[in-house]
Parts: sequence; C-alpha cells; structure tokens
Amino acid sequence: MNFSNTNHEHKNVINMSKKVILSITIIAAIGLASCKDVEKNESTNTEQTTTKDIVITKATFGVRGNCGMCKSTIEKAANTVDGLETVAWDGAKKQVSVSFDSNKTTVDAIHKAIANSGYDTDKFSGNVESYNNLPGCCQYDHEMAMNQSGEVKYDNHLNNDH
Repeated sequence: MNFSNTNHEHKNVINMSKKVILSITIIAAIGLASCKDVEKNESTNTEQTTTKDIVITKATFGVRGNCGMCKSTIEKAANTVDGLETVAWDGAKKQVSVSFDSNKTTVDAIHKAIANSGYDTDKFSGNVESYNNLPGCCQYDHEMAMNQSGEVKYDNHLNNDH
C-alpha cells in the first residue's frame, strides 16, 4: 500500500480548505468594512463635514409648497431649530436644502419643525390646523410631487410674496 500518495492528497485537501476559509474571511472583512452606520432614507440626502466640536451636516429633502410666502414660512420654521446653519427652499423642485450642527439637532427635527408649520415633507405630514391657517395660495395639493428635477413650470404663484 502506498501511503505517501494518500498523505499527499490529504495535504492538498487541507491546503485547499485553508484557501477557501481565507477567501471567505477576506470577503467577509471587505463586506463589513464597506458597511457604515448610514441612515437609509431614499428621500433625504445628507453629507457631513467636521470642524473642531461642530459637525456640519448638509441635507436636502422634499417639502410641498406653492409660492414665495410658502418659501418664507418653510424657511422661518426651519430656522426655529437650534443648530440650523442655513436653509433654502426651492419652489421649482419642491425641495429644501439645509446645513446644521448635528451635535445640536437632527434632520428629523428640521422635518418636524417644517411639518408643524403646515407643510408636508418627505417624512412627515404637515400639521392639519397649521395647514388650514395658511393663506389660500399656500394651501398646496397634498399629492404634489416633491424632489422634482427643477424644470421650469409656469406657475403664477411661484414668485408671489403676497
């Protein structure tokens, strides 16, 4: 009986098993390294910049509205949130862009502040009582698309500052 041949085949199986295990370990490590704690929300885009103790986060999300008064109310509502740095609502895109100190607030807090003023966001429906108190030109269609491309649509209310 030739044991040297059997021993050689056994070593090949062990070496092959080691290679398979090593390959699986490397793939798992790469997969885990590429996963980050990022909030998965398709409608809100965020970006962070860290400077000393301030962590500035930029976000954009949809907000329904019609006119210049809507812009003023939406931006004023967002500005009530402590830690907000900048806010700009784009009426053509039905989208707001904000930057804020994420040590002081969250994007959800900004969503809620805007919703409390009567405007629907990607995450929250506008407060019904606040919506009913908006001027007639600001009472938007609740089915209106948000986060639009920004194509110019001829809307006589878009630049109204009543």
